[in-house]
Amino acid sequence: MSYRIKKLNQMQGKATKRVKKPAATPRYISPNQLTLAGFETPFEQKLTTENRWVKMAQAIPWDKIVNHYDKIFQSAEGRPPISGRVILGALMIKHIENLSDRATIQHIQENMFMQYFLGYTSFTNEEPFSDTLFVEIRKRLSLELLSKINDVIALHCLGENNNKQEPRFSDNSENKDDTPSDPADSASTTNKASGEQTPKSNTDTSTIHLSNIEKQVPGNKGRLITDATVAPQNITYPTDLKLLNAAREKSEELIDLLYNCLLHGDTKPRTYRAIARKYFLNTAKKKGKTKKEIYKANGRQLRFLKRNLAHIEMLLKAYVIFPLKPREQKYLMVLHTVYEQQEQMHRMRSNRIDDRIVNIHQPHVRPIVRGKEKAKVEFGAKLQVSIVKGFTFIDHLSWDAFNEGQYLKTSVENYKSRFGFYPKDVLADQIYCNRENRRWLKALSIKLIAKPLGRPSSKAVAVHLSPGERNPIEGKFGQAKIAYGMDNIKAKLKQTSQSWIASIALVLNLVAMTRQALVSLINYYIFILKIPCLKHISNKDKIFFKYWNRLSY
Repeated sequence: MSYRIKKLNQMQGKATKRVKKPAATPRYISPNQLTLAGFETPFEQKLTTENRWVKMAQAIPWDKIVNHYDKIFQSAEGRPPISGRVILGALMIKHIENLSDRATIQHIQENMFMQYFLGYTSFTNEEPFSDTLFVEIRKRLSLELLSKINDVIALHCLGENNNKQEPRFSDNSENKDDTPSDPADSASTTNKASGEQTPKSNTDTSTIHLSNIEKQVPGNKGRLITDATVAPQNITYPTDLKLLNAAREKSEELIDLLYNCLLHGDTKPRTYRAIARKYFLNTAKKKGKTKKEIYKANGRQLRFLKRNLAHIEMLLKAYVIFPLKPREQKYLMVLHTVYEQQEQMHRMRSNRIDDRIVNIHQPHVRPIVRGKEKAKVEFGAKLQVSIVKGFTFIDHLSWDAFNEGQYLKTSVENYKSRFGFYPKDVLADQIYCNRENRRWLKALSIKLIAKPLGRPSSKAVAVHLSPGERNPIEGKFGQAKIAYGMDNIKAKLKQTSQSWIASIALVLNLVAMTRQALVSLINYYIFILKIPCLKHISNKDKIFFKYWNRLSY
């Protein structure tokens, strides 16, 4: 009957109501009734080759980098170490995903693609290692070791690209990077952060002759871009008042630790910690503090700290054996140094002193004056970084401020040690372009793309540095700080912080490696499949290839 009514309505032009069919929904089952034995898992399926971890695992030269890691363990006694691929792969996953130590282990435990990346033959629910082991791993992986591994990965990728020589269209004025023929024979010459000295170049500019250079160096190749940046530490913004308050509180902890009623009697030395805390908060909570108020507050905290340090010396004299552990002894030495520095600045009414400590927990951190609009002073390690065809190399790392111009020769010599020849072009900031560096580069037949000294001449246009040519290295700094956490180094020790920074540089090269693989594939498609003969290319296509070369660089 309903069908006839529907037909009649259609004949009369009346609209009929559409019948909505509800979607089939599964019946609710209590979670208490689910069993893992009956849960269907996709792990029996094959891993897709399009996954990023699978692609990266196949591109990384694991044999070479694990060989560098295994050299740490010289002794054959005791328990064998964890696989080097698991250790290095977990470190890569941590910094690629910008995860904490604990979250990194959890992600590896839950993700089968990450386990494949670490070299597992099958999925497992077990942790690869304890998350607390990351601290020991960072201590073990020094800056020098990670720089060698970084060079191996970068030169391996550049060597593969060099073996696949695609024809390129470029003007004579444009200089593209060539790559080494044997990337396995490279050595990293990254300077040590400790023992800062004035850099000395292996080449004496006074004895260089162009005829000798032509015999030693058959031809300069490639382009080197260099610049400096700071990797800030994860510390509170330091002020003298906060530093003195933290030192006073640490001195009170040492007094509590050292006091023993059997050795020092029933009367414990008074610290006036409640009064000192009250004085600190009265000044620290004020939004607008005058210089006079800050000066008085610093003087009060200095006197409290001086009194506590005298109590600590008195308590230590009662012990026959020195009671403090190395970590506590280090804190005591830092407190004495902080008091001496702050007392001198307070007495001289100065705001500057050499080797200034800004954090008692990380005394190796120094203020680095950068003059940037966002942060005029940064607190962390200063890096001298070089970019070669999209790959990052740390040429120098120091916790003290240094003049970047002194390390241009170091970056150029490191380029020579990695690739076997000097660069053809060097792009650097104005601070690198002093007269000494210009003479040295000219003697080596290296073209410095920068503004000439003195009054501009008609030849100045030929070596003019356009604003966009140094964008790759500025972009690398932004990528490292925004995406991978170089703007907030969370390690506390000096050695582990350096390892953290070197790991981020390693991750930057892994990302560049995947990008280079895509560029090589597109170049192969353009030049081999689409254009078998390069003689019949139109001018329009030449312009496209010219800008594609810049993009691939």
